[in-house]
Amino acid sequence: MDWLQIIVLALLQGITEFLPVSSSAHLILPAQLTSWPDQGLAFDVAVHAGTLVAILAYFRAEVTGLFASAGTLIAERRIDSTLDLWMKVAVATLPVIIAGFIAKDFVESELRTVKVMAITTIVFGILLGLADRRLGTADSISWPVALVIGFSQVIALIPGTSRSGITMTAALFLGLSRTSGARFSMLLSIPTILGAALLITLDVLEQGLDIGLAHMAGGFLLSAISAFVAIRYFMLLVERTGMMPYVIYRLLLGTVLLLFFV
Repeated sequence: MDWLQIIVLALLQGITEFLPVSSSAHLILPAQLTSWPDQGLAFDVAVHAGTLVAILAYFRAEVTGLFASAGTLIAERRIDSTLDLWMKVAVATLPVIIAGFIAKDFVESELRTVKVMAITTIVFGILLGLADRRLGTADSISWPVALVIGFSQVIALIPGTSRSGITMTAALFLGLSRTSGARFSMLLSIPTILGAALLITLDVLEQGLDIGLAHMAGGFLLSAISAFVAIRYFMLLVERTGMMPYVIYRLLLGTVLLLFFV
């Protein structure tokens, strides 16, 4: 890879990871639509690690609060609201971990195509638009709601679906407000991204791939910075703008892919 490809891919990963537009599609498509070589698994690890650092930094109060809540559980045998939230995040993550382990090879060999990504980009964009029209107002996450959102993550194994997009769609259909749905979706991304990065790392170690440290460091830094900025502004604007800008983008992207690249 040259540095132009590194910069473009790192920025794409950082900006799209937490927006409902599918970061996986944006990482896969450049190599399929241009003469660029596939960026490789090692680079994927680096940019995923960058987005993980970004989300941990943004939700640092919630992350550090988990340790305080663990102390409360030990000292007082009481589950406070912070620990309750993280328990829901943990349980809601289990379905995608299990499904990802089972379906990983099939997804990589059969579903990483432009046609699949074009169709899922359009279909799940439409669903996101329909969900956004419900204008939910609920702020609390019940166990049934958390589990349904967690199971919806499994669909995001299909490239082009968007993990954040499908979880926000589920949250909105279940009556959550845009802010609450987006917040829970982003908290869910922490164990999901960590698990994905670990799986890719195992593949890197198993295959003995050559790793360019300078390229990885550049990708890591750019994805971390761009992801933090994207999260910050998305959370500030989500109630004002809703999901329609992302719905329109998905419909346009999917249509262009179907018309010119399939």
